[in-house]
Amino acid sequence: MAPDPLLSLTALFAGDLRDRKIDLGVGVYRDSDGATPIFDAIRIAEQRLAMSQQTKAYLGPDGNVAFVETLARAALGLNRPVRGLQTLGGTGALFLACVLLARTGGGRKIWLQTPTWSNHLPIFMSAGLPCHTVENAVEGLTSAAQFLEALEAACPGDAVLLQACCHNPTGVDFAPADWADLAALCSRKGLIPLIDAAYQGFGDGWDEDLAGLRVLAAAVPELFIAYSCDKNFGLYRERVGALFVAAETTAAMDAAHGHLMSHARGIYSMPADHGAAAVLTVLQDDQLIANWGDELKSMRRRVTSVRASLSQAGRIGSCDLSRLAEERGMFSLLPLEGETIRQLRTNFGIYMAASGRINLAGLREDDIPYFTDALRDVQEAFA
Repeated sequence: MAPDPLLSLTALFAGDLRDRKIDLGVGVYRDSDGATPIFDAIRIAEQRLAMSQQTKAYLGPDGNVAFVETLARAALGLNRPVRGLQTLGGTGALFLACVLLARTGGGRKIWLQTPTWSNHLPIFMSAGLPCHTVENAVEGLTSAAQFLEALEAACPGDAVLLQACCHNPTGVDFAPADWADLAALCSRKGLIPLIDAAYQGFGDGWDEDLAGLRVLAAAVPELFIAYSCDKNFGLYRERVGALFVAAETTAAMDAAHGHLMSHARGIYSMPADHGAAAVLTVLQDDQLIANWGDELKSMRRRVTSVRASLSQAGRIGSCDLSRLAEERGMFSLLPLEGETIRQLRTNFGIYMAASGRINLAGLREDDIPYFTDALRDVQEAFA
């Protein structure tokens, strides 16, 4: 089996001994010094836990229940009840949702637009859920109209993957009217949305980023929300996530929750508690909430500033960088060919995914002229 291309790219970057090199590959936030910091609020929470925890005994397959319930109130803002369980990051949440969909669907499939996060399809296939992809006609853009047209062929009970905000890899999110149209179609056709919420707080704001999700939740009888705390709490390696399910009745939610608990028990028994306990500690303390919120805002502002600076370069060959100012989150998808990407890596030490996806948080302000000059040189060489 071929190694994961992004992990391989990380290894190549680590082995590059040049003083000037830029890592735009793996999707972690980096500050202006190139570091992926621990939130001060999380560090304080961890210190408190180290002093106050009395046991490391097992929890259940649903993990830290107080974390799940508190996160649902703090993050989702729904006007309907949900049931949830802690998962191994957002990836674990997606996998568990798809295992349940695959084993209860009788031929059900999941519909999704491409390009999408490179791990979506492997997760769904590993869960045994057939996938139907709809490729965007316009490269680097998210076409709601095209996706809506394709979804007319979906069958009742099929699932639909939607990214809540800060689309990975394009950075192009649905407009409010698009969410309304998607909600109406899913309701009319009996489709089940699976919302991947991995970047709340990195787009327009904490509450604003899940506005589309709330439109869907108000319109459809059933949906799943796969939530990740990797980015917005900086807990990447702690694998902190949650899966929420909403249904028409309490009995239906309880049944789904029971199935999910059974699947979790059979796969990993229970998720690790440390990261979830740290998030819970933050969300139960007003001062830590304020500190964490300020840190998250500064991260969002930095990424937005990089976008704005890079967009001023305008068009460089096939890349219209001006559109970056209209996108959201850490990622953008540049229409670059494989040889161009290889030349950027070989000649300039600029590492990016083979798809052309770049992580804007990997750029410092003083990297931007170097990056745009390198992009111009390579594009002109292939003109």
